Amino acid sequence: MTAKVALVTGAGSGIGRAVAKKLAQNGYHVVLTGRRRGPLEDVAKEIEDSNAATALRADVADPASVSTLFDEIAGRFGRLDVLFNNAGISVPATPLDELRPEQWRSVIDTNLTGAFLCTQAAFKLMKSQTPRGGRIINNGSISATTPRPHLIAYTASKHAVTGLTKATSLEGRQFDIACGQIDIGNTATEMAAAMTTGTLQADLSMKVEPTFDVQHVADAVLYMANLPLEANVLFMTVVATKMPFVGRG
Repeated sequence: MTAKVALVTGAGSGIGRAVAKKLAQNGYHVVLTGRRRGPLEDVAKEIEDSNAATALRADVADPASVSTLFDEIAGRFGRLDVLFNNAGISVPATPLDELRPEQWRSVIDTNLTGAFLCTQAAFKLMKSQTPRGGRIINNGSISATTPRPHLIAYTASKHAVTGLTKATSLEGRQFDIACGQIDIGNTATEMAAAMTTGTLQADLSMKVEPTFDVQHVADAVLYMANLPLEANVLFMTVVATKMPFVGRG
């Protein structure tokens, strides 16, 4: 293939959907992956060039599923130029002492272990392909630095993603693998729907928060993806201008 190949996890909705479509519109062949095939195929149909997208179902929290996914990518395309680690979940806001272990594990398994497994598989492929190298972009969150109350599992997972980004960036140097992270606050997606009706603040009051168009995130990820490998955005924060983040709490 002459087009660069990008893998977007959690591509069936929200940020993943917007980023996948933006990459496909700008010269990438995009591999769409997620746990449900139906939404992936819907996104593939929304991409005007039917040759610019491939839908492959996978569960990023399952090592065997990730291995199968990357074997398929290597077999079909021979390389991977960009990985956008976007798949992520949360659980309903729950006080720390009431969070069930299975809720904790579900968030950590997807948001952290899933990102690691995909990073590891991409790293192996990017090291061995010709030309060597590639770019890994992790979807962090403003919760990677500043928590909201009653979201300890999500917060811990996103703090850990920051460590994953730094470690991958460090180890990737000798193999021309760049790794960066985009931390996002209040995009107008399904996951942020509660922002428009009221969400829990640091003082445990409820407040409506502003959101912004997800296309601005897609534009930012495209910018990061298109950089030459000698340059890297290590961390980028994109937030709704008037949201209570700076000085939160």
